[in-house]
Amino acid sequence: METVVIVIHLMVVLALVLVVLLQRSEGGALGIGGGGGGLMSSRGTANILTRATAVLAAVFFVTSIALSLIAKNQESPASILDATPAATTGTPATTDGGADTDGAGGILDSLKQQSQPSGPQVPAAQ
Repeated sequence: METVVIVIHLMVVLALVLVVLLQRSEGGALGIGGGGGGLMSSRGTANILTRATAVLAAVFFVTSIALSLIAKNQESPASILDATPAATTGTPATTDGGADTDGAGGILDSLKQQSQPSGPQVPAAQ
């Protein structure tokens, strides 16, 4: 379902960009638009492009909301801190005095273990 909505969303985005780029420039902000005899110079074509832009924008908002609702309802951890790391062999070493009594180390404990220096150490200055 999510893949279908993403594909529709991307097609709507491309169509919206093309429709906006096809429209005739009204202002002279850059001094390059607004000349007579352009490709989209008739008033009827401008109305069609304006309506197409409005419809595509509405579909864009609907697919955006649908994607956010799909992402919200997926069964995944809400936070990286809620995810448990893969089970390791043996008991994880705790540096907080043994506060971890259930034997399952959290993500913070595994990060603490990774931050411990390994290898030869320089002696402390005297």
